[in-house]
Amino acid sequence: MPRKTMSAIFALIALAFATSSALAQTASPGLEKKNFTYNEWTKGLFSEVVTVTGPGKMIFLAGVGAEEEGAKRGAIRSPGDFMGQCHYAFDKIKRLLQMQGATLADVVKMVTYVTDIRNQPDYGKCRVEEFGDLPLPAHTFLNINQLAWPGMLVEIDVTAIVAK
Repeated sequence: MPRKTMSAIFALIALAFATSSALAQTASPGLEKKNFTYNEWTKGLFSEVVTVTGPGKMIFLAGVGAEEEGAKRGAIRSPGDFMGQCHYAFDKIKRLLQMQGATLADVVKMVTYVTDIRNQPDYGKCRVEEFGDLPLPAHTFLNINQLAWPGMLVEIDVTAIVAK
């Protein structure tokens, strides 16, 4: 590779590091979690990259939606109410994480599935309300035809890491 091309590549990499914003936090003792946002348009929406350094336990939550706990299989809470289903899903996520010694602060990646893309602004509002002042994790948002049960409007996969 020509020296001029190599210099240009290194300059771009340096510029990317200089213009990125990183937020370091210790979610769990013994772990350092850093959230990075490189593009202006993603600030306040999600972290583009989350790194975790240190020994830890990874927690993977299966898709969490508004399935009514303790009811017959397939019963959905808040039928037709996207925000109700979203907040209920986050309530379940918080409780599942707590059972594993984690909180939303330990979440590093989320994948959210919705059945109607028009709910994207409401989902963004719901997620920001639930995370509060915590940095938002890396996130993928997908619109699909159908979820696990009729009437489900949102389902969220979560990956978290805590110190061992």
